[in-house]
Amino acid sequence: MLNRRNLLQSAAMGAGAAFCSSLSLNIAKAAAAPQSSPKRIIFFLQNQGFDPATCVPAGLKSSASLADVTLPEPISPLEPHKHKIHIINGLHGRHTSPSHSAYFGALGGYRGGIGVAASAETIDHVVSQRLPETILPHLCIGMDALENMVSRPTLATLSATGAGQPIFMHSNPNDLYQMLFGGIATGDVKRRFEARSKVLRQVERLASNGGKTLPERDRDLYRSYVDGFREMNGLRQRLGEVSDHLQKFAPVYGDKFLKPKFETDWHDSLLDIGIAALQAGLTNTLTIGSGRGEIFGSWKGLGVVEAGHNLGHMEQPDNPIWIKIRQYNCQMLVKLMESLEAMPEGNGTMMDNTLIVYTSNNADKQHTGGANWPFILLGNCGGRLKTGQFTQLDGKRPINALYTTLLHAIAAPRDRFNMDDSAARTLDPKVGPIEELFA
Repeated sequence: MLNRRNLLQSAAMGAGAAFCSSLSLNIAKAAAAPQSSPKRIIFFLQNQGFDPATCVPAGLKSSASLADVTLPEPISPLEPHKHKIHIINGLHGRHTSPSHSAYFGALGGYRGGIGVAASAETIDHVVSQRLPETILPHLCIGMDALENMVSRPTLATLSATGAGQPIFMHSNPNDLYQMLFGGIATGDVKRRFEARSKVLRQVERLASNGGKTLPERDRDLYRSYVDGFREMNGLRQRLGEVSDHLQKFAPVYGDKFLKPKFETDWHDSLLDIGIAALQAGLTNTLTIGSGRGEIFGSWKGLGVVEAGHNLGHMEQPDNPIWIKIRQYNCQMLVKLMESLEAMPEGNGTMMDNTLIVYTSNNADKQHTGGANWPFILLGNCGGRLKTGQFTQLDGKRPINALYTTLLHAIAAPRDRFNMDDSAARTLDPKVGPIEELFA
């Protein structure tokens, strides 16, 4: 039932996801870009660590082609696509405090940990500002136990626009569907969208007239709230302007959204919305947090009874539980690739101009010191990066060096990412990108 209390609670929830987010709300026109140039990057982080034994093919001790090897069972769904991937082993994140999770440090390349605020922007936000312009440059979705997604539908643990400025993940697919596709929906979804839009416009008008009597120290915070409502209203207006276009991409809104039997129903629904946002050109950067950057998470829909912190205390290699979870991740990665391959773009497909970065916010395992932090890259980023390759590094270069490499790949080069010369003396012996990754 629609009532004033529900509407205001929903509006406040939406505002919380936008106030500190990257909703800079650019005009819905992608900037002109050459053919086969990077246009989008997807970051996918699974919590509880990524043990290299679950992704490095047996017998490989040094860099080699993947052509004549078989991928380990946990990532076996990628086997038919191994010519499109690049497995990287031997980066470190010792400086990020990744024991239970590096949190913002996983994508920021700086000290993180429980209760530690972001100290700078994260790589996903940086690339979202440098890739071709979209309505919603950066969309973050988080997957967790069903009860957690219901009780905390937005959460900020992985991404940030700057120091102390987190970006919230969306975890309730119904709220996110309404936000992006409510204007073209029917029935209750349409009514809720219109009612919430009306409330948000009223709140923006009222809020913009207030705050004049607040102490000076509180006015900036108040203005940020006003700006948040203005941005949400702006987003709704811009989505309305492209409603005919959105009709072609909106995911099927059915029982998986409304009557989830398991949390994986919502995980799948969130992924479908993320794919739709990419295909429709609404966003150029998608960040997926499986486990939402914390030590929790549940996969009962896969037949996994264990949940949360206990999963992190299990050895991952040859563990049937972790094989199920990792294969589920990889099935999602394949769905992302195949969905983008199905969309023509320029002289090829959307996937030709896309890079997917898969890793963990826990380096190689829970209670880790971060000495090894595996990654899998999927796609060649518009021909910039090698694929069909395994690269073994010597453990001396940090994850920051990979993020520097990504910036070079999208033509936004810098010598280092979130690391000054003082820190680099002990953490990174080289300057610039990881040359071995370039095509």
